[in-house]
Amino acid sequence: MSPIMSETTTPLYTREGTSETSKDERERAERVEEVEHDEHEQCPECGGTLQSDSERGETVCSECGLVVEEDEIDPGPEWRAFDAKEKDQKSRVGAPTTNMMHDKGLSTNIGWQDKDAYGNSLSSRQREKMQRLRTWNERFRTRDSKERNLKQALGEIERMASALGLPENVRETASVIYRRALDEDLLPGRSIEGVATASLYAAARQAGTPRSLDEINNVSRVEKDETARTYRYVVRELGLEVKPADPASYVPRFASDLDLSEEAERHARDLLENAKQEGVHSGKSPVGLAAAAVYAASLLANEKVTQNEVSEVANISEVTIRNRYHELLEAKEGIRTA
Repeated sequence: MSPIMSETTTPLYTREGTSETSKDERERAERVEEVEHDEHEQCPECGGTLQSDSERGETVCSECGLVVEEDEIDPGPEWRAFDAKEKDQKSRVGAPTTNMMHDKGLSTNIGWQDKDAYGNSLSSRQREKMQRLRTWNERFRTRDSKERNLKQALGEIERMASALGLPENVRETASVIYRRALDEDLLPGRSIEGVATASLYAAARQAGTPRSLDEINNVSRVEKDETARTYRYVVRELGLEVKPADPASYVPRFASDLDLSEEAERHARDLLENAKQEGVHSGKSPVGLAAAAVYAASLLANEKVTQNEVSEVANISEVTIRNRYHELLEAKEGIRTA
């Protein structure tokens, strides 16, 4: 038989005992955490102090040099700031802004795919709802005439730059030039396409990757005379510093289109340099000089290219190539006999 508990027997658990037990458990847990923290801050080999090397992304022991952790991820920014003002200027969130979009890339877009987050197709009712949302989102993005003007012009610049194979920095510069023209109220009386074409032509010349007016005219929606007239007006009113086009800047592109070697390209540059020394290039079309130099260089390098092929690449008549060709050779002979 089990013994009968008397009235004087102390119960195993009391309210006070329960609180003391939970207090002991908390203290024990805190001691365990402190021990684990100390072990984390100490070297597992020698017990030395650990230091974090932010440049290499490692945690090493300051005494024995043991690498405890490596390839650590730095959650901080990649830039440095030395005062509060600089920190506020450099701080950013999200994708970088760009002048190639009318809202500088700060707005949101609703994708054209009629699918949810799991890739499942939307129902007909949901598709109609998303189409209405896209319409209203587009209306809110271009709320006034200035934004609609800017959106159309920047789209035109992007289209022409893509067709001409111009790099992104030229597109960015062209967008800035058009924005300045819009702010200076230079558009009344001129077409959006004309000012956009002139901005792209000026940006290409500023960046040292020029395109001829004929090349620009091939991808533009305005006439060549309007482009030239608007270009002169924009450059004058905005005070843009545009240097005369260097014929040598056309040589790499022409040589690449004709599959010429580096030797032929070097000969072309030498011919143009001789022409500058003799003053032959003054008053001549830089595109015509470059085309003639490439043609002459191909003959000097025994990589025969016809005048017709050079004419198609440079968009210059064969008569112009022949005339500039003789002038370049005469300049070379003049340098040699001097």
